Amino acid sequence: MKLELFDIRDAERLEEALAIRLRVFVGEQGVPLELEIDEHDRGDPETVHVLVREDGEAQRAIGTGRFYPLPERRVQIGRMAVLPEARGGGAGAAILAALMTEARGRGFREAHLDAQTHATAFYRKFGFSDDGGQHWDAGILHQSMSRPL
Repeated sequence: MKLELFDIRDAERLEEALAIRLRVFVGEQGVPLELEIDEHDRGDPETVHVLVREDGEAQRAIGTGRFYPLPERRVQIGRMAVLPEARGGGAGAAILAALMTEARGRGFREAHLDAQTHATAFYRKFGFSDDGGQHWDAGILHQSMSRPL
């Protein structure tokens, strides 16, 4: 797998990331389009996005994620998505590891995320723990989680 970090100024990669998110979140999970693409995609150059590409000749983008800064040297990780046909091959783990490594390298101390409740076990494997209650977002139950970087 190949990982590529970028920001909103890289329109080509951003388009690839949004296509994955639209397929997964809007197409599969029914998230309204107006909730999926937000200010961190449209105008926040501090947001760090990542694409993971499959190995091989095509090097097709198969997954994405992002983080953006919060107060007190924290980041919010989110919009992690892997195409259905690529799930189970380590792309999600690679995305999360890349985002945490990049955030740590930029001097951030803590990572927060809102995990869909079916995915909390995945995040716990990476040291995330519950840091608040559950809440509904776009019709999907989420769990607030965090971990030191």
